[in-house]
Amino acid sequence: MNTSRAMYGRLRPSVTRSEERKEMNCSHYVLVTAARDEEEYIAETIRSVISQTVLPAQWVIVSDGSIDRTDEIVKQFAAQFDFIRLLRIDTQGKPTYASKARAIRQGYEQVRSIPHDYVGILDADVTFGSNYYESVLKRFDEDSRLGLAGGILFDRRGTKYVRQLTTMEWSVSGPIQMFRRQCFEDIGGYLPVRAGVDAVAEVMSRMHGWVVRSFPHPEMLVLHHRETASRGSGLVKRFFRSGQQSYRLGYHFLFLLGRCLNRAVHRPYVLGSVLSLCGYCWSWMTRSAREVPPEFVAYLRAEQLGRIRSALGGALAGGMIHQQERSN
Repeated sequence: MNTSRAMYGRLRPSVTRSEERKEMNCSHYVLVTAARDEEEYIAETIRSVISQTVLPAQWVIVSDGSIDRTDEIVKQFAAQFDFIRLLRIDTQGKPTYASKARAIRQGYEQVRSIPHDYVGILDADVTFGSNYYESVLKRFDEDSRLGLAGGILFDRRGTKYVRQLTTMEWSVSGPIQMFRRQCFEDIGGYLPVRAGVDAVAEVMSRMHGWVVRSFPHPEMLVLHHRETASRGSGLVKRFFRSGQQSYRLGYHFLFLLGRCLNRAVHRPYVLGSVLSLCGYCWSWMTRSAREVPPEFVAYLRAEQLGRIRSALGGALAGGMIHQQERSN
């Protein structure tokens, strides 16, 4: 029996009434979740949030055209926890990055007037420990320049959970991105583009001078029960589309090449990297339209070339030190 379904409808006694939580534990952060047909996982995601040591001021779950029991599950929890709200919208067609962005934007409009300092975007298929958001908020308190933060995501691969490949110094996994409100409003929220809306948000945050960072602290580890970008997408399509998205966002080819070489040692090993490169090259040959403004592309490429130079400089310096040690 599926674990999430088995636990649906059984609220733990310690968290069955929101009024039992101390007022001091309620912080000025809001959550927005875009969900479509998430009956398999959403109950466990809700359980993770209602067990937090620091509760959100409001959590809007946007059911975007769900035809399963997603709405029913959310309504049951919302009846017992007054900070949970269900917003039903009906988007036509298959779920895309753009439809997710539009759902998030509509959800945020429902909480914009509520006093809050932080905005969390949360997928409906993740779980985490009870002090996760307290830990994220602590990171914001420690650095006033921090605009976008989150923990470390572990994707489900069969019966195992594997750490998602992301660079902590400038990236936060999409399912758990949390923004300082000023940063979120500076970038205009999520943009409804076909490519990765979370990646666009990261770059735009850095463009506006904000720090973007993931934190590997034990209390900030998150389990993602569906592999990122895997729903309704086979292996070949997924990696090929990843390359297409990189082109549409304006990635420099040399940076993508380096990233693919780095990821070739991870499953599905060389195949995934080759498919990503093919997707990028195909988009270049067919002159696929960019989905971001020229200044975005210019900033991103300058940033990527800077990282390449830093990496090459570090490798060269390391080689020279190694050579000197051998000479001595």
